[in-house]
Amino acid sequence: MTAEPLEGAESTGPILTGAVLVLVQFDVCEEILLDRLGAILGAGTVMQPKHPALGYVRYERPPVVEGIEELELPSGERLSGEIKYYDYGVVSVVFQLPFSGDWRRLVGLASRWVWDVDFASHAERIVREKIKRAAAAMSKPYAEYLSEDYLIFHVTDISGAPSAKHAVSKYGGRIAQVVRGDLVELAESEIAEVMQSRISYYTTDLTVIGWNAAFLYDTSAGAETAIQLLEYSNSQLLEFRHYDELLTRELEHVYKQLEEGTGTFARWRLARSATHLHTTLLEVAELTEHADNAIKFLSDMFSARLYKLAAAKVGVPDYKDLVTQKVRTAEELYRFMVDQFNQSRAFFLELTVVIILIVELVFLFRGKLF
Repeated sequence: MTAEPLEGAESTGPILTGAVLVLVQFDVCEEILLDRLGAILGAGTVMQPKHPALGYVRYERPPVVEGIEELELPSGERLSGEIKYYDYGVVSVVFQLPFSGDWRRLVGLASRWVWDVDFASHAERIVREKIKRAAAAMSKPYAEYLSEDYLIFHVTDISGAPSAKHAVSKYGGRIAQVVRGDLVELAESEIAEVMQSRISYYTTDLTVIGWNAAFLYDTSAGAETAIQLLEYSNSQLLEFRHYDELLTRELEHVYKQLEEGTGTFARWRLARSATHLHTTLLEVAELTEHADNAIKFLSDMFSARLYKLAAAKVGVPDYKDLVTQKVRTAEELYRFMVDQFNQSRAFFLELTVVIILIVELVFLFRGKLF
């Protein structure tokens, strides 16, 4: 596909070329059996290193990738796309539009795509159609999907080939507008806030990460791992959101049971709830470890720092802390419920012994009387 000029009037200032990527991810099931899925789809896997000489980033189980049909927006823009299936139950749709234009046009596109275009609805339609075919490879599919979307503005060339330092100095305000998706010129304090989340490896590359969009100034090969790490970070956020909602429902159910009464028989009924809660905790621990360990950094400290920055900006640590706190609360409730059940069982056993003794005494005295 050839690059298309962005919206707006005539170009002014330096010309930028590159591509805009739209990542839309869905949590569709507990686990995707990639070997089975690969056999069904006949698709390949992806994961490429950023700095082969220094080491590389690697998925433990690379996602299965399948091409999808072009998406045509009401504006007439046509986006190529692909879909990726991750073994921890996340499906990622990636749309891409090549572009060529000036900063004003890129800022205009960023604002419109960040706020006005509902890419999630287009992507969900595609995902649900694909899932029908791949259902045999889905373990414990969900009826409703949680979703996350993220935009990446990847510039491969700027007229004059400025260094990363020069690009920040001269175009920092424009970059901040792109990351924020804002048409209005930002205040210096806001620009500084956005530019705090930048990282570079060479003098010629630049990555600026926001909570819902990122700006990359790098070659296609150089930006590949940054794009995949941004995708991975958002998929982690999606998984922790799922765990947070799952634990919230479980805790609400337990609290409701505890409010219904704490009598002997009510305590006895807690055994089943305690078992179910403990099973949920084990599942969350297993799935969390699975998602956390899906990717490995082998001797590539830059990629590790890039991932840490991306995860922090999209909110992965915040949701991970929420999940951790709820796991601790659930563990305390589990111990409390087990203690309550044990007390009820002990009381029942003691009551049974007393009843048996009374019965024996009754028969004993009846025998002496008669």
